[in-house]
Amino acid sequence: MTVLSVVEFTDPMCPWAWGSEPAFRHLRATLDASWRRVFGILFHPDDDPAPDAAAETAWYHRHIQDIARHTGAPWPARLERVALSSEPSSLVARAAGWQGAVVADRALRRLRETVFVLGEPADTVPRAVAAARGVPGLDLDRLAADVDAPRTRRAARADYRECRRPGPEVVGLRADGPHPGAAKEAEGGLRYAFPTLVFEGPRGRAVVPGWRSLRVYLEAADRVAPGHRRRGTPGGDLASLRSLTRPELLLLMGADVPPPGAVELATPGGPLFLDPGEAASHPATNRP
Repeated sequence: MTVLSVVEFTDPMCPWAWGSEPAFRHLRATLDASWRRVFGILFHPDDDPAPDAAAETAWYHRHIQDIARHTGAPWPARLERVALSSEPSSLVARAAGWQGAVVADRALRRLRETVFVLGEPADTVPRAVAAARGVPGLDLDRLAADVDAPRTRRAARADYRECRRPGPEVVGLRADGPHPGAAKEAEGGLRYAFPTLVFEGPRGRAVVPGWRSLRVYLEAADRVAPGHRRRGTPGGDLASLRSLTRPELLLLMGADVPPPGAVELATPGGPLFLDPGEAASHPATNRP
């Protein structure tokens, strides 16, 4: 019986969540835990448009670069625009979940890469569905239908509400670091910062918000569920992981050079290494 549960408050277009992928992939591979994502909508569809879209895009591109200096994550050479909304990509990520956890992980990864590798946010439903094309195990027609299915819309509304009920651990939080993770103002209230992990186990609850090291997450899991770990190192290979940033290459595979046959996509913030099968259908290698 699984004694540890993890809830991840996130958004497909959050740069801090993108930079946390190495640690979170490590945790999912090594913890004996259930893992549930809550998509909180970073870019709300009802937000007022910027008076100068080009200036906003230039500022946000610099903002992504500033965050990447802390996280070591890739960032795009050019950003097409600030996302119109992150609701479509969140709906597609949620709909992909109906096809299984592995498929959901791979689809969400693609959605993140549209922003932080290609610089072309999947901020409409057609873009988000297209980004998932070719994900192994994914039925694309079913995905397109499930985006508007009542259960997907209900789940998205539940996610939105849950994210806007932040726990007392993060309300008014003051802590050191570039992204301490205090609850954010949103739509007249508060929401969890992205990313935030909530661990629950036999010995209670631990909330780890913002940008943290792998060690901090592991210590939180140990406090609430001692003896929870399935194994100490992730294992796996590029064929199963599908894509790797350089920080992930080091943390997940213990290597400083990519596996033979990896397809390298260069970004100013460092490379993304793709499995050849992933490269065959990835949006970055299949542009018109």
